Amino acid sequence: MKTLKQAHGNWVTGDRFWNRTDEIAQFKRYVREGAHLSVWGKAQNIFSNILDKVEKVGVDDLSVTLRAGLSEGNWQSKGNQLLAILAEAEKPVLLLMDEVPILVNRMIKGDDYIITPDRKKKAGDFMTWLRKNSIEHQNKIHMVISGSIGLEPVLRQAGLSSTVNNFMPFDLKPWSKGTAMGCLSALAAESRLQFDDNTEEQMVGLLGCCIPHHVQMFFDHALTYCIRHKEMTLSPEQAQEVYHTEMLSTRGHAELTHYEERLQLVIGMDKMGLAMELLTEAAVTGALTKDAITRVQRDYSFEDESTVDAQKEIIWILEHDGYLKQTPAGYQFVSQLLREWWKGRNTMFFTPIMKREV
Repeated sequence: MKTLKQAHGNWVTGDRFWNRTDEIAQFKRYVREGAHLSVWGKAQNIFSNILDKVEKVGVDDLSVTLRAGLSEGNWQSKGNQLLAILAEAEKPVLLLMDEVPILVNRMIKGDDYIITPDRKKKAGDFMTWLRKNSIEHQNKIHMVISGSIGLEPVLRQAGLSSTVNNFMPFDLKPWSKGTAMGCLSALAAESRLQFDDNTEEQMVGLLGCCIPHHVQMFFDHALTYCIRHKEMTLSPEQAQEVYHTEMLSTRGHAELTHYEERLQLVIGMDKMGLAMELLTEAAVTGALTKDAITRVQRDYSFEDESTVDAQKEIIWILEHDGYLKQTPAGYQFVSQLLREWWKGRNTMFFTPIMKREV
């Protein structure tokens, strides 16, 4: 039986990047074909073994020291020099740039989450520069942009979507049910934990969506539970207990609050209240319906756009970043874990939209 060492945190490297053979092969094919990628997860860690720590890059008498001597007036010229040096390498260079979406988001919105013409121009200048160099050094430098939030929604809010149209999105999907169960079995084999009566299937069913970090998080809580009770066999009933008392407890919340923080980064302070309303409706009632979307419009107003347009933008972001999916019943949470966590966190003082007084 395969074994897997437990990973802590929301990223993994090497053999702990469980069963992503197809994705790695596809990524390599894109790189060989000269595509530039926009990767929404921290997939760059797969390829860390082919990167060296480089403090200086030199050609003849020219040297560029990274992170030194940069200013608003010279960053483009310095960047052009660095990329030109990399392009002269004997073999194509794979350039991995992590958390570019957060960088661009801060450029566009600042600390007050307000998009101004000056901020849009600076972000536009950066993305235009990046696009220009990706085209100029095609097949010599393969650029990979990664981040914990999506780049496309950030650029779309500022009308800058065209600056990334030469990059190919590469999305790491959640695991299948079988892959997640295999991961749990491998983790258990490594930790000498035994699952009783198809407990792995029960755990996967409780999660609803097999996001790798959530699968690993569930196993960590389960292992801790068994060690605490000095019994290294976990039953389906005990998995239920772990899920409700640990995964959805205050301790579990600490690992899930980044979803709310990440959402605020993209949506901004002015629309976060409406976004929270829509997500809580979906969590509490099970689905965000068309009638609920229409009804809640009267409760919000925005200076620069209609509530209808604001709602459309918010729902598009919630779909794009994997919070909600569209179903015949309405918009529903993709992750059962995230839905139950959100419901437990926000339901106490919430009245479903369609039950409110007109």
